[in-house]
Amino acid sequence: MQELGQPGFRADQLSRHYFARLTDEPAEMTDLPAGLREQLGSALLPRLLTAQRELACDEGMTRKTLWRAHDGVLLESVLMRYSDRVTMCISSQAGCGMACPFCATGQAGLTRNLSTGEIVAQVFAGARALAGGTLPGGPGRVSNVVFMGMGEPLANYASVLAAVRRITDPAPAGLGISQRAVTVSTVGLVPAIQRLAAEGLSVRLAVSLHAPDDQLRDELVPVNRRWKIATVLDAAWAYAAATGRRVSIEYAMIRDVNDQAWRADALADLLAGRLAHVNLIPLNPTPGSRWTASEPAVAAEFQRRIAARGIPITVRDTRGTQIDGACGQLAASSS
Repeated sequence: MQELGQPGFRADQLSRHYFARLTDEPAEMTDLPAGLREQLGSALLPRLLTAQRELACDEGMTRKTLWRAHDGVLLESVLMRYSDRVTMCISSQAGCGMACPFCATGQAGLTRNLSTGEIVAQVFAGARALAGGTLPGGPGRVSNVVFMGMGEPLANYASVLAAVRRITDPAPAGLGISQRAVTVSTVGLVPAIQRLAAEGLSVRLAVSLHAPDDQLRDELVPVNRRWKIATVLDAAWAYAAATGRRVSIEYAMIRDVNDQAWRADALADLLAGRLAHVNLIPLNPTPGSRWTASEPAVAAEFQRRIAARGIPITVRDTRGTQIDGACGQLAASSS
């Protein structure tokens, strides 16, 4: 503001409009001088993302948006309304460089990191849509944010960390969502997990494990060739110790690949007695892929074996399959 020749308090005014009133429309900022509204809005609140497509399912309770950034790159976010919460799944990169073969985004490769503003703008858009009552169920607010969209969040560390602070700081500095309701996912970038543990945050860490043995994980999650399972889990347990938060172990159930009963037992051996929770994910298959979801009976036996060891386990609600719900599918079909 001062660089624009305006008093500093105008920054607070603009921040309150964006983070508290959920508006980036200059015409609605009536506490700013009329002659300044457009100038300040265009200079300090440029439109970072433009919706290219929106698809809805689950009677309108799930909405996926394909966004185009200023340079034409495509990214996705998903808004999911449940009876007790509203979860926003957001992207941290356009594409992903981790090359996991069963993931649509991983197969697309990395285009670029998203800026802090582009990450926050996804949550802002969801919050504004909810506040305006555009989803069935009337006006509401985003209660949970998960960094599980396109990209590897910890490979874009600085922007993701700054976005977490903007999402969780109270207005006018941020959107005021509880840190405990934010989940940051990673395939296991060990130095970044260690760094995150030292930030003094209380966000949940989710580790995309997908296999309990290094031989298979080397194939499913190629970064495992650099940081093996034992090293990744040591970093995860250190994060749990530093924050007091349970680590979420993400495990995509892939038919005849990682869903054998012995692998359930091996996973339970790794997690028994730890501050962990298993999130089984029925694979959302991508068109033309040889990877597909496990048979329900096989997945149920896998879940039973984990639970029998006293390890908390849930099966992720498979929302969005009819709207290209897997990360990257909509961008891939639209690029």
